[in-house]
Amino acid sequence: MSATTLRLQGDTSYDVVVGHHLTDRLPALLGDGVVRVAVIHPTAMADRARALRHALDAAGFAAHGIEVPDGETAKTARVAEFCWSVLGQAGFTRSDAVVTLGGGSATDLGGFVAATWLRGVEVVHVPTTLLGMVDAAVGGKTGINTDEGKNLVGSFHHPAGVLCDLSTLETLPRNELVSGMAEVVKCGFIADPEILSIVERSPATAMRVGSEEQRELVERAIQVKLDVVAGDFKETGGAAGHPGREALNYGHTLGHAIERAESYRYRHGAAISIGMVFVAELARLAGRLDDVTAARHADLLSAVGLPTSYDGAPWGDLLASMRLDKKSRGDLLRFVVLEGVARPVVLEGPSTDLLEQAFAAVRPRTPR
Repeated sequence: MSATTLRLQGDTSYDVVVGHHLTDRLPALLGDGVVRVAVIHPTAMADRARALRHALDAAGFAAHGIEVPDGETAKTARVAEFCWSVLGQAGFTRSDAVVTLGGGSATDLGGFVAATWLRGVEVVHVPTTLLGMVDAAVGGKTGINTDEGKNLVGSFHHPAGVLCDLSTLETLPRNELVSGMAEVVKCGFIADPEILSIVERSPATAMRVGSEEQRELVERAIQVKLDVVAGDFKETGGAAGHPGREALNYGHTLGHAIERAESYRYRHGAAISIGMVFVAELARLAGRLDDVTAARHADLLSAVGLPTSYDGAPWGDLLASMRLDKKSRGDLLRFVVLEGVARPVVLEGPSTDLLEQAFAAVRPRTPR
Protein backbone atom coordinates (compact mmCIF):
# COMPACT_ATOMS: atom_id res chain seq x y z
CA MET A 1 0.00 0.00 0.00
CA SER A 2 1.38 3.40 -0.94
CA ALA A 3 2.22 6.09 1.57
CA THR A 4 -0.37 8.65 2.60
CA THR A 5 0.64 12.29 2.87
CA LEU A 6 -1.32 14.48 5.28
CA ARG A 7 -0.50 18.19 5.20
CA LEU A 8 -0.70 20.88 7.82
CA GLN A 9 -2.12 23.97 6.11
CA GLY A 10 -1.40 27.40 7.52
CA ASP A 11 1.27 30.04 7.84
CA THR A 12 3.72 27.16 8.19
CA SER A 13 2.97 24.02 6.19
CA TYR A 14 4.57 20.61 6.38
CA ASP A 15 3.85 17.01 5.46
CA VAL A 16 3.12 14.03 7.70
CA VAL A 17 3.84 10.87 5.72
CA VAL A 18 2.21 7.61 6.85
CA GLY A 19 3.30 4.30 5.35
CA HIS A 20 5.96 1.60 5.48
CA HIS A 21 9.76 1.81 5.14
CA LEU A 22 9.98 5.56 4.69
CA THR A 23 13.68 6.28 5.31
CA ASP A 24 14.22 7.27 1.70
CA ARG A 25 11.75 10.15 2.22
CA LEU A 26 13.92 11.76 4.91
CA PRO A 27 16.41 13.71 2.72
CA ALA A 28 13.58 15.54 0.93
CA LEU A 29 12.05 16.61 4.24
CA LEU A 30 15.41 17.88 5.49
CA GLY A 31 15.68 20.02 2.37
CA ASP A 32 18.58 21.69 0.61
CA GLY A 33 21.46 23.34 2.40
CA VAL A 34 21.58 21.02 5.40
CA VAL A 35 25.07 19.61 6.00
CA ARG A 36 25.02 18.25 9.55
CA VAL A 37 22.17 16.20 11.00
CA ALA A 38 21.92 15.18 14.66
CA VAL A 39 19.87 12.05 15.31
CA ILE A 40 18.54 12.30 18.88
CA HIS A 41 17.38 8.91 20.09
CA PRO A 42 16.85 6.91 23.29
CA THR A 43 19.16 4.06 24.25
CA ALA A 44 16.55 1.50 23.18
CA MET A 45 16.69 2.85 19.61
CA ALA A 46 20.49 2.60 19.27
CA ASP A 47 20.47 0.01 16.48
CA ARG A 48 17.81 1.82 14.44
CA ALA A 49 19.58 5.12 14.97
CA ARG A 50 22.82 3.65 13.69
CA ALA A 51 21.07 2.43 10.53
CA LEU A 52 19.43 5.82 10.08
CA ARG A 53 22.76 7.62 10.40
CA HIS A 54 24.31 5.32 7.79
CA ALA A 55 21.43 6.14 5.43
CA LEU A 56 21.94 9.87 6.01
CA ASP A 57 25.68 9.56 5.45
CA ALA A 58 25.00 7.71 2.19
CA ALA A 59 22.67 10.55 1.14
CA GLY A 60 25.48 13.08 1.58
CA PHE A 61 24.81 14.39 5.09
CA ALA A 62 27.22 14.38 8.03
CA ALA A 63 25.18 12.45 10.60
CA HIS A 64 25.86 12.63 14.34
CA GLY A 65 24.20 10.48 16.98
CA ILE A 66 23.01 11.84 20.33
CA GLU A 67 21.90 9.04 22.65
CA VAL A 68 19.64 10.04 25.55
CA PRO A 69 17.94 8.05 28.34
CA ASP A 70 14.78 6.10 27.62
CA GLY A 71 11.34 7.51 28.38
CA GLU A 72 10.46 10.57 30.43
CA THR A 73 13.83 10.51 32.23
CA ALA A 74 15.28 12.13 29.10
CA LYS A 75 13.05 15.19 29.37
CA THR A 76 15.19 17.25 31.74
CA ALA A 77 17.21 20.45 31.49
CA ARG A 78 20.35 18.44 32.16
CA VAL A 79 19.79 16.14 29.16
CA ALA A 80 18.85 19.10 26.95
CA GLU A 81 22.10 20.80 27.99
CA PHE A 82 24.02 17.66 27.00
CA CYS A 83 22.38 17.75 23.55
CA TRP A 84 23.24 21.45 23.10
CA SER A 85 26.84 20.67 24.03
CA VAL A 86 27.07 17.98 21.35
CA LEU A 87 25.61 20.35 18.75
CA GLY A 88 28.11 23.01 19.72
CA GLN A 89 31.10 20.69 19.60
CA ALA A 90 29.98 19.40 16.19
CA GLY A 91 29.70 22.93 14.83
CA PHE A 92 25.96 22.95 14.08
CA THR A 93 24.78 26.12 12.36
CA ARG A 94 21.33 27.50 11.68
CA SER A 95 21.24 25.69 8.35
CA ASP A 96 21.76 22.27 9.96
CA ALA A 97 19.03 20.04 11.36
CA VAL A 98 17.88 17.63 14.05
CA VAL A 99 16.10 14.31 13.51
CA THR A 100 14.28 12.69 16.40
CA LEU A 101 13.89 8.92 16.46
CA GLY A 102 11.79 7.23 19.13
CA GLY A 103 8.63 7.72 21.12
CA GLY A 104 6.95 10.81 22.48
CA SER A 105 9.67 11.62 24.99
CA ALA A 106 12.39 11.68 22.32
CA THR A 107 10.16 13.87 20.17
CA ASP A 108 9.41 16.32 22.98
CA LEU A 109 13.06 16.60 24.01
CA GLY A 110 14.52 16.65 20.50
CA GLY A 111 11.99 19.19 19.33
CA PHE A 112 12.85 21.42 22.29
CA VAL A 113 16.57 21.13 21.57
CA ALA A 114 15.97 22.06 17.92
CA ALA A 115 13.71 24.97 18.91
CA THR A 116 16.30 26.45 21.27
CA TRP A 117 19.60 25.79 19.47
CA LEU A 118 20.54 29.10 17.79
CA ARG A 119 16.91 30.11 18.41
CA GLY A 120 15.63 27.41 16.12
CA VAL A 121 16.89 24.89 13.57
CA GLU A 122 14.92 22.47 11.41
CA VAL A 123 13.69 19.24 12.94
CA VAL A 124 12.15 16.16 11.35
CA HIS A 125 10.39 13.68 13.61
CA VAL A 126 10.53 9.93 12.98
CA PRO A 127 8.21 8.51 15.66
CA THR A 128 8.49 4.79 16.36
CA THR A 129 5.50 4.39 18.70
CA LEU A 130 1.77 4.76 18.17
CA LEU A 131 1.70 7.51 20.80
CA GLY A 132 4.46 9.40 19.04
CA MET A 133 2.76 9.14 15.66
CA VAL A 134 -0.66 10.40 16.65
CA ASP A 135 0.37 12.90 19.31
CA ALA A 136 3.89 14.07 20.14
CA ALA A 137 5.36 14.24 16.64
CA VAL A 138 2.53 16.32 15.17
CA GLY A 139 1.65 19.87 16.11
CA GLY A 140 4.91 21.57 17.00
CA LYS A 141 4.71 21.44 20.80
CA THR A 142 8.03 20.70 22.46
CA GLY A 143 8.90 20.43 26.12
CA ILE A 144 10.80 19.08 29.09
CA ASN A 145 9.70 18.32 32.64
CA THR A 146 10.61 19.93 35.95
CA ASP A 147 10.15 18.73 39.51
CA GLU A 148 6.94 20.75 39.58
CA GLY A 149 5.24 19.13 36.60
CA LYS A 150 5.23 17.77 33.07
CA ASN A 151 6.05 19.88 30.01
CA LEU A 152 6.10 23.12 31.99
CA VAL A 153 9.16 24.29 30.03
CA GLY A 154 8.93 24.26 26.27
CA SER A 155 8.22 26.12 23.08
CA PHE A 156 6.20 25.95 19.88
CA HIS A 157 8.35 24.81 16.97
CA HIS A 158 6.89 23.28 13.81
CA PRO A 159 8.81 20.33 12.34
CA ALA A 160 9.93 20.39 8.73
CA GLY A 161 8.11 17.08 8.36
CA VAL A 162 7.10 13.85 10.08
CA LEU A 163 7.64 10.26 8.94
CA CYS A 164 5.25 7.75 10.52
CA ASP A 165 6.70 4.39 9.53
CA LEU A 166 4.02 1.86 10.45
CA SER A 167 6.49 -1.01 10.13
CA THR A 168 8.05 0.10 13.44
CA LEU A 169 4.83 -0.86 15.20
CA GLU A 170 5.50 -4.51 14.39
CA THR A 171 8.09 -4.74 17.18
CA LEU A 172 6.34 -2.35 19.58
CA PRO A 173 5.59 -3.96 22.96
CA ARG A 174 1.90 -4.58 23.53
CA ASN A 175 1.67 -2.20 26.47
CA GLU A 176 3.10 0.62 24.34
CA LEU A 177 0.52 -0.06 21.65
CA VAL A 178 -2.26 0.03 24.24
CA SER A 179 -0.89 3.27 25.66
CA GLY A 180 -0.99 4.93 22.25
CA MET A 181 -4.65 4.04 21.80
CA ALA A 182 -5.60 6.52 24.52
CA GLU A 183 -4.66 9.44 22.27
CA VAL A 184 -6.45 7.83 19.32
CA VAL A 185 -9.65 7.42 21.32
CA LYS A 186 -9.28 10.98 22.62
CA CYS A 187 -9.33 12.26 19.03
CA GLY A 188 -12.53 10.34 18.49
CA PHE A 189 -14.28 11.90 21.46
CA ILE A 190 -13.20 15.48 20.76
CA ALA A 191 -13.54 15.57 16.96
CA ASP A 192 -14.05 12.39 14.91
CA PRO A 193 -16.86 9.99 15.96
CA GLU A 194 -15.86 7.51 13.24
CA ILE A 195 -12.73 6.70 15.28
CA LEU A 196 -14.98 5.54 18.11
CA SER A 197 -17.12 3.48 15.74
CA ILE A 198 -14.10 1.72 14.23
CA VAL A 199 -12.79 0.75 17.66
CA GLU A 200 -16.20 -0.35 18.94
CA ARG A 201 -16.90 -2.54 15.90
CA SER A 202 -13.84 -4.67 16.65
CA PRO A 203 -11.37 -3.61 19.34
CA ALA A 204 -9.13 -6.58 18.47
CA THR A 205 -8.92 -5.58 14.80
CA ALA A 206 -8.27 -1.95 15.71
CA MET A 207 -5.35 -3.12 17.85
CA ARG A 208 -3.90 -5.54 15.30
CA VAL A 209 -0.67 -4.26 13.81
CA GLY A 210 -0.89 -4.19 10.03
CA SER A 211 -4.68 -4.06 9.85
CA GLU A 212 -6.35 -1.56 7.57
CA GLU A 213 -8.40 -0.40 10.54
CA GLN A 214 -5.31 0.46 12.56
CA ARG A 215 -3.86 2.46 9.70
CA GLU A 216 -7.14 4.34 9.27
CA LEU A 217 -7.17 5.12 12.98
CA VAL A 218 -3.63 6.49 12.82
CA GLU A 219 -4.43 8.67 9.81
CA ARG A 220 -7.70 9.91 11.28
CA ALA A 221 -6.08 10.79 14.61
CA ILE A 222 -3.26 12.66 12.87
CA GLN A 223 -5.79 14.55 10.74
CA VAL A 224 -7.70 15.61 13.86
CA LYS A 225 -4.55 17.05 15.35
CA LEU A 226 -3.52 18.78 12.13
CA ASP A 227 -6.95 20.40 11.78
CA VAL A 228 -6.95 21.65 15.37
CA VAL A 229 -3.37 22.94 15.23
CA ALA A 230 -3.95 24.70 11.91
CA GLY A 231 -6.66 26.79 13.57
CA ASP A 232 -4.87 27.49 16.84
CA PHE A 233 -1.13 26.82 16.77
CA LYS A 234 -0.18 28.63 19.99
CA GLU A 235 -3.25 27.65 22.03
CA THR A 236 -4.82 31.10 22.10
CA GLY A 237 -8.36 29.84 21.55
CA GLY A 238 -10.63 28.57 18.81
CA ALA A 239 -13.58 30.09 17.01
CA ALA A 240 -17.25 30.12 18.01
CA GLY A 241 -16.70 28.85 21.54
CA HIS A 242 -14.45 25.95 20.55
CA PRO A 243 -11.50 25.58 22.96
CA GLY A 244 -9.10 25.38 20.02
CA ARG A 245 -5.85 23.57 20.70
CA GLU A 246 -6.77 23.14 24.36
CA ALA A 247 -9.21 20.45 23.19
CA LEU A 248 -6.20 18.20 22.56
CA ASN A 249 -5.61 18.23 26.32
CA TYR A 250 -8.83 16.32 26.95
CA GLY A 251 -8.12 14.08 29.95
CA HIS A 252 -4.62 15.47 30.39
CA THR A 253 -5.11 17.63 33.48
CA LEU A 254 -5.59 14.70 35.85
CA GLY A 255 -3.48 12.48 33.58
CA HIS A 256 -0.39 14.65 33.95
CA ALA A 257 -0.95 14.87 37.71
CA ILE A 258 -0.99 11.06 37.91
CA GLU A 259 2.19 10.82 35.83
CA ARG A 260 3.96 13.24 38.13
CA ALA A 261 2.69 11.48 41.28
CA GLU A 262 4.00 8.18 39.92
CA SER A 263 7.40 9.71 39.03
CA TYR A 264 6.62 9.11 35.33
CA ARG A 265 6.68 5.33 35.75
CA TYR A 266 2.99 5.30 34.78
CA ARG A 267 2.51 5.16 31.03
CA HIS A 268 1.18 8.34 29.46
CA GLY A 269 -1.73 6.65 27.73
CA ALA A 270 -2.81 4.87 30.90
CA ALA A 271 -2.82 8.14 32.83
CA ILE A 272 -4.73 9.97 30.08
CA SER A 273 -7.28 7.16 29.91
CA ILE A 274 -8.07 7.64 33.59
CA GLY A 275 -8.12 11.39 33.05
CA MET A 276 -10.73 11.06 30.31
CA VAL A 277 -13.01 8.93 32.50
CA PHE A 278 -12.61 11.57 35.21
CA VAL A 279 -13.56 14.56 33.00
CA ALA A 280 -16.44 12.63 31.46
CA GLU A 281 -17.86 12.13 34.95
CA LEU A 282 -17.10 15.76 35.82
CA ALA A 283 -19.05 16.90 32.77
CA ARG A 284 -21.93 14.58 33.68
CA LEU A 285 -22.10 15.84 37.24
CA ALA A 286 -21.96 19.44 35.98
CA GLY A 287 -24.96 18.78 33.73
CA ARG A 288 -22.94 19.12 30.52
CA LEU A 289 -22.82 15.50 29.31
CA ASP A 290 -25.42 12.75 29.10
CA ASP A 291 -25.08 9.51 31.05
CA VAL A 292 -24.66 7.30 27.98
CA THR A 293 -21.75 9.27 26.50
CA ALA A 294 -20.06 9.49 29.89
CA ALA A 295 -20.30 5.73 30.36
CA ARG A 296 -19.08 5.16 26.81
CA HIS A 297 -15.65 6.42 27.83
CA ALA A 298 -14.91 3.63 30.29
CA ASP A 299 -16.47 0.99 28.05
CA LEU A 300 -14.41 1.93 25.01
CA LEU A 301 -11.11 2.52 26.81
CA SER A 302 -11.31 -0.74 28.73
CA ALA A 303 -12.11 -2.57 25.47
CA VAL A 304 -8.61 -1.77 24.16
CA GLY A 305 -6.94 -2.65 27.45
CA LEU A 306 -6.59 0.78 29.04
CA PRO A 307 -7.20 1.37 32.76
CA THR A 308 -10.26 3.32 33.86
CA SER A 309 -9.54 3.50 37.60
CA TYR A 310 -6.64 4.62 39.76
CA ASP A 311 -5.61 3.58 43.25
CA GLY A 312 -2.46 5.55 43.89
CA ALA A 313 -1.69 9.05 45.10
CA PRO A 314 -4.09 10.80 47.49
CA TRP A 315 -6.68 13.11 45.98
CA GLY A 316 -5.21 16.15 47.74
CA ASP A 317 -1.81 15.63 46.12
CA LEU A 318 -3.35 15.25 42.67
CA LEU A 319 -5.49 18.36 43.12
CA ALA A 320 -2.45 20.41 44.11
CA SER A 321 -0.61 19.16 41.03
CA MET A 322 -3.55 19.98 38.75
CA ARG A 323 -3.41 23.59 39.92
CA LEU A 324 -0.09 23.87 38.06
CA ASP A 325 -1.68 22.72 34.81
CA LYS A 326 -0.95 24.94 31.80
CA LYS A 327 -4.68 25.56 31.26
CA SER A 328 -5.10 27.07 34.74
CA ARG A 329 -5.46 30.82 35.03
CA GLY A 330 -4.27 32.10 38.40
CA ASP A 331 -6.16 30.05 41.00
CA LEU A 332 -8.84 29.08 38.49
CA LEU A 333 -8.80 25.45 37.42
CA ARG A 334 -9.99 24.85 33.86
CA PHE A 335 -10.92 21.52 32.28
CA VAL A 336 -11.71 20.51 28.72
CA VAL A 337 -15.02 18.63 28.89
CA LEU A 338 -17.60 17.45 26.39
CA GLU A 339 -21.18 18.54 25.81
CA GLY A 340 -21.45 15.63 23.39
CA VAL A 341 -19.17 13.65 21.09
CA ALA A 342 -17.07 16.11 19.03
CA ARG A 343 -18.40 19.03 21.11
CA PRO A 344 -15.54 20.06 23.45
CA VAL A 345 -15.85 23.10 25.71
CA VAL A 346 -13.93 24.50 28.67
CA LEU A 347 -15.37 24.13 32.17
CA GLU A 348 -13.96 26.86 34.42
CA GLY A 349 -13.73 26.81 38.19
CA PRO A 350 -15.68 23.67 39.14
CA SER A 351 -16.11 23.40 42.91
CA THR A 352 -13.74 21.26 44.94
CA ASP A 353 -16.70 19.10 45.99
CA LEU A 354 -17.66 18.46 42.36
CA LEU A 355 -14.08 17.56 41.48
CA GLU A 356 -13.87 15.13 44.38
CA GLN A 357 -17.14 13.50 43.39
CA ALA A 358 -15.86 13.03 39.85
CA PHE A 359 -12.61 11.58 41.16
CA ALA A 360 -14.58 9.02 43.16
CA ALA A 361 -15.66 7.55 39.80
CA VAL A 362 -12.07 6.53 39.01
CA ARG A 363 -11.30 5.05 42.41
CA PRO A 364 -11.57 1.22 42.40
CA ARG A 365 -14.75 0.00 44.01
CA THR A 366 -14.26 -2.15 47.12
CA PRO A 367 -15.91 -5.59 46.68
CA ARG A 368 -18.74 -6.27 49.09
